[in-house]
Amino acid sequence: MCGLFGALSFDGKRIKNEHADSMSEQVARRGPDDKGEFYDSPVMLGHRRLSIIDLSAAGHQPMHDSSRRYTIVFNGTIYNYPELREILIGKGYRFHSHSDTEVIINAYACWGDDCVERLHGMFAFAIWDSRLQNLFLARDRMGIKPLYYAVSPGGFYFASNPQALLATGLFATDIDPVGLHHQLSLHAVIPAPRTLIKSIKKCRPAFYMNVTPDGKIAERRYWSLVAKRPASPMSADEWNIAIHDSLMQAVKKRLTIADVPVGVLLSGGLDSSLLVALLDEAGQRDIRTFSIGFEDQPEERGNEFEFSDPVAERYATDHHKFLIPNDEVLTRLPEAVAAMAEPMFGQDAIAFYLLSEQVSKSVKVVQSGQGADEVFAGYFWYAQMWASQEPGIERFSNHYVDRDHAEFCDTVTAAYRGEDYTAQLIAENLETDQADSFLDAVLRFDVTTLIVDDPVKRVDNMTMAWGLEARVPFLDHQLVELAASCPPELKLKHHGKGVLKEIARGRIPDAVIDRPKGYFPMPALKFVRGDFFQFMADTLNSRRSRERGLFNRDYIDRLLAQPEQHFTRLNGSKLWHSALLEYWLQQHIDPSQK
Repeated sequence: MCGLFGALSFDGKRIKNEHADSMSEQVARRGPDDKGEFYDSPVMLGHRRLSIIDLSAAGHQPMHDSSRRYTIVFNGTIYNYPELREILIGKGYRFHSHSDTEVIINAYACWGDDCVERLHGMFAFAIWDSRLQNLFLARDRMGIKPLYYAVSPGGFYFASNPQALLATGLFATDIDPVGLHHQLSLHAVIPAPRTLIKSIKKCRPAFYMNVTPDGKIAERRYWSLVAKRPASPMSADEWNIAIHDSLMQAVKKRLTIADVPVGVLLSGGLDSSLLVALLDEAGQRDIRTFSIGFEDQPEERGNEFEFSDPVAERYATDHHKFLIPNDEVLTRLPEAVAAMAEPMFGQDAIAFYLLSEQVSKSVKVVQSGQGADEVFAGYFWYAQMWASQEPGIERFSNHYVDRDHAEFCDTVTAAYRGEDYTAQLIAENLETDQADSFLDAVLRFDVTTLIVDDPVKRVDNMTMAWGLEARVPFLDHQLVELAASCPPELKLKHHGKGVLKEIARGRIPDAVIDRPKGYFPMPALKFVRGDFFQFMADTLNSRRSRERGLFNRDYIDRLLAQPEQHFTRLNGSKLWHSALLEYWLQQHIDPSQK
């Protein structure tokens, strides 16, 4: 797990050292253990390392193959690298380390572009072929690891976050109206290849790219999720067994492929509690678990310790609890926003940032339950869509989209109003022949597109800000493929995540299984009062906000007049959404004006 960056010149000039230095600084927190850079005429590759596998100097990056034809920078973990290593040794390839990085570079030497189809894990990497003068970049199937890029007349630049690209000073910071529409309609989700900034793009999950010094860029999809029933019908019990076994394999892989201890982020919900149970079932002892809580508000508890504590006690874990007061949340908020590659509305982004700081003092790797709700239909809106008789995309939008197009146009000024880009995106993804039913299509859309730029990105950003690697077994692509073929009615049982609840029964306390769905409570950012309200009001009323001219002032005034009355369909605060977006822009786009 690391930070990477690099560039390929289109004009024959060497990439400037100051550009490499500025990019390296912007990804430094992702890799505190080592750094390196490589130059070869038109190309520059750079790396910041977080040592997880093969902690020795042999794992240093950029890394070359034995012939020195290929050079790689890599971020992620390949869980099947021991098996691939043996296959490649049998084919005559030489190894000088025990790292998964060297397995990727030899796999590319052996199988070329098709090597990505053999990789099981989370990854973003770039490989330079000095003989063919070709830069190859790839991103994992589920988009767990980030990979941003930007193109100027002089070259192609890439990095683990957009801040590294903007730090070069080569790229404009104009807001993309399409990205903005998605940002405010899909609770901060801007699907790849777009971002909020018009000049910055994202490599799409399950895609690879080839870039050459003459400026040609070609991309290709190497994996696609199919959400259809298997040829041979299975009973509910057979589905439970199959999914248990697949999830167990995913958990084991993410435990054993590390040369450092692995902990668990234990929220008190079903998903993380089940991970603890399966780790115990796999024979893991001395499990380290970590929970965080916040101050209560009259309407909502600020912690879920009453649910996480019994799980920790049942499995005698080495449990750590952190209770964060509200004044610390507000004080530390600027740090968390500074760690966001893109603006994130989820209130638990701040929670993950503060939790990761504490966890990183004890371990370098954790397993986390992200993805279970999307893969196994755990959220309340899936059942609403399933029961709905509404026509077309309204069956999705009326239960999910934060702002209808009319409200979006009321939210922003005239310069940013355009077509209903979000409705177009939804239609493109739900009108597919790769799904058996409407809900199959919804879950497929969520798992392959929406989740990538909401909980997955959020967890990656907030953990990597502290040099902590988060592994997400519920997004193991083999488990996801199996779950996608499972009938929706089995997932929707027991008010959602029916299959997981039946697997969990007897393994974790019934109170955890049968409780209402939790949402990582952080009440102060939902029920906006006192200092939190003042922070949001000051941000939106600031000179910089007014001069930016992004928001319609009448709309903002209405939010500020009734800060606790304006919520999205998914119960998000529209005031918080607006304030966070403006504050992120102040932090990242015009920081010189601070």
